[in-house]
This record gives sequence, structure tokens and C-alpha cells, in this order.
Amino acid sequence: MGRSATPEGDPARTMELLWGGGSTPISRPRNGKPGLTLDRIVEAAVSVADAEGLDAVSMRRLAAELGAGAMSLYTHVPGKTELVEVMLDRALSTLAPAEESDAGWRERLADAARDYFQLLCAHPWMLGVVALSRPVLGPGGMAKYERELRAVEGLGLSDLDMDSVVTLLDSFVAGAARAAVDAAAAAAHEADGEWWQSVAPHFEKVFDPGRFPLAARVGTSAGEYHNAAFAPAHAFEFGLARLLDGVGALIVDGGTGGD
Repeated sequence: MGRSATPEGDPARTMELLWGGGSTPISRPRNGKPGLTLDRIVEAAVSVADAEGLDAVSMRRLAAELGAGAMSLYTHVPGKTELVEVMLDRALSTLAPAEESDAGWRERLADAARDYFQLLCAHPWMLGVVALSRPVLGPGGMAKYERELRAVEGLGLSDLDMDSVVTLLDSFVAGAARAAVDAAAAAAHEADGEWWQSVAPHFEKVFDPGRFPLAARVGTSAGEYHNAAFAPAHAFEFGLARLLDGVGALIVDGGTGGD
């Protein structure tokens, strides 16, 4: 399930916003402009977050983007905390829903992981609000959770093991996406290359390959590889395959025995 690390906010209002729609205008249109709705506010917030990060999202900024008064936004959403919850759930709702499929559990779980990875990479701001501490209890988060659970349903695992597999998968995907986003940012600024060019001459003077033969051999090969543009995608697929191997072993063993 998608998970959020945002502050508490108003739980009752958050549930209302997540499940109550929000496409009906409450504010009257001005000068022929569309009326203000929760959907328009969320769309504008996601656009700002995608372009400039979550810190750039504020009620004042969104009001300017929407051509509305800042106070009018509070008619639809009580504050940024609740808004971020809705933004996150709306993003998760773009993932493919659970469907009947003839594919095996491994393929279905891998497809769900790849979709989530691509979503997080496309919206890096999500990485700042997803965590293992608290689930996103909106329709988008629940649909994602349902899809992942269906991939391991009927395999002899307990409900606890099924949830643990999904939690492990989500944790891995979020970590891999964070690494991919960081790598892309570093590549854009050539930070890694500049760092290595400044450090390499000094490191080569003090490093003794005879003392650390494996580090010298493997590190050289890995260093050449990690400078490649496809490294983050390969790292994700490598880790995903190993994780699925572990799930396969759990299934063969009949789970952990948890209820």
C-alpha cells in the first residue's frame, strides 16, 4: 500500500477529501474562468510539485496559479497537510488497477513494482511523503494495495505474510526510485564525474591494490558500470529479481506461519 509520512492534519476532513470526490465547483466562476474545485487545486499542486518540488507548494502559490484568492482555497481543503494526502492518492490512482490475469505471481508482482517505480521517478516529490509508517487510505492507495495483494493471493501465504511481501516490495521500490532520481540529478550536474576527477589523482597515490585486491578489481568494473546511463534501471531490475527470488522461496517454504 502507498504510505505517507505527512503530519496528522484533520483525519475526518482528509477522509472526506479522499473519498468524497471534489469535482463540483463551490466558488463562482470569475471573468469566464472555470470555478474553483478540489480537482483543479490538486492538479495545480501536482504540477508545481513536479516542476519545483513539494516545498514550492503553498496555498498562496496555488491561488496565484489558479487566479483565485488564497482564502478561497480553504473552502475546498483545510491546509497543505490534507492537500498532500490527496495529491499522493491521486497520483497513486493513475496506476493500473487489479485485473484478472493468467500471468503468474512473479510477473504480476514485477509489473506492479515497475509501474510504481516509474510513477515515483516521474513524480520525485512523492518520495518525500511516502514512508512505511502510515498508509494512504484513499481509493488510489487502496487500489494499489489490492493489486499487489492479488499477485500473491492463493499461494499458501498467510494474510500477514502477504502484507509483509507487499510492504517489502514497496520499500524496495521507493529506495530504488530515490537512488534513480538522485543519480539523474547528479548526472544533470555532472557531480559524480567532477567529484571523481578531483579525488582520483589523490586516491591513486594512497590506494594499494595489493592490500585490497578484490576492492581494486570489482571497484574498477563497478565504477565503469555505475557511470553508465542505464545503471539505475539495471540496479532496480537486479534488486527486484533477487527480491522475487526470496518471495518464491517463502512460497515454497509455506510462509512464516503467521496468521
